[in-house]
Amino acid sequence: MTRPTRQRDHDRQRVRDEDADETETDAEGVDAGELDPEDFDPEELTRTADGELIHEESGLIVEEEQIDPGPEWRAFNHSERQSKSRVGAPTTKTMHDKGLTTTIDWKDKDAYGRSISSKKRSQMHRLRKWQERIRTKDAGERNLQFALSEIDRMASALGVPRSVREVASVIYRRALNEDLIRGRSIEGVSTAALYAACRKEGIPRSLEEISDVSRVDRKEIGRTYRYISQELGLEMRPVDPKKYVPRFSSELELSEEVQSKANEIIETTAEKGLLSGKSPTGYAAAAIYAASLLCNEKKTQREVADVAQVTEVTIRNRYQEQIEAMGIHG
Repeated sequence: MTRPTRQRDHDRQRVRDEDADETETDAEGVDAGELDPEDFDPEELTRTADGELIHEESGLIVEEEQIDPGPEWRAFNHSERQSKSRVGAPTTKTMHDKGLTTTIDWKDKDAYGRSISSKKRSQMHRLRKWQERIRTKDAGERNLQFALSEIDRMASALGVPRSVREVASVIYRRALNEDLIRGRSIEGVSTAALYAACRKEGIPRSLEEISDVSRVDRKEIGRTYRYISQELGLEMRPVDPKKYVPRFSSELELSEEVQSKANEIIETTAEKGLLSGKSPTGYAAAAIYAASLLCNEKKTQREVADVAQVTEVTIRNRYQEQIEAMGIHG
């Protein structure tokens, strides 16, 4: 005897519902909704071509909101890439607005290169003036604009790479956000930020060199640098005198042999504890002076002192200490 049609349909529906419930649990019978992504073994996770991170066993998508910053077009050589590109320069911390504002050109010509009328010229002049005024909406932005232009000017004068300017700009922005500028000059803090950036990037410049291009004196730069370094937790390591050797040797037109000998003197004497508490520039200058004598490429103490911006007395004192530690009799 067959069961009624309604009963058969009900049984089939019950079986389908049970199958659907089973698919929602993993192989071990754990509900997929109860899984915690932090408990997954990293070896069980797979990254797909679309940037999704999937747990293979349960099928759970751990990460999916991946933004592709690349272009949607393809290019196979430099000229194609240039012609297809539709963006401007990348954002930079060295500008107060990160380079995102527009500027009105000073050419006084239209899109076709034709000269514009005098009426239009006066109108464009007025627009430019207001464009410059509204770029900085408050005192804080004006402060930042002036400080970053100072950093840019000093970095150009020192001949340091762009990475140092970026780091200096980030340090200054942090100091501004932490309200460390209050009661100090903008020039002092921007100079201290540049000095800190040079040390961070391993391109050391002495306080004397920094103060030469700055509008504040050496004492204020040192005092401000120590303050922002402590407040921002910059964790600066002592400068290695060997970092100064290539630059000083190049300015004195000394050979590679002198440079390697100077580095050897610094390493040997530093191991004996002579470097502690000494100025790295003076220490490097004395090592170069000693190396130039040993390699028969003699330079006077005055010449070395001028390049390193230290006194001849400093060089004499460090030189005596170094040759005694090396066991050389001068």
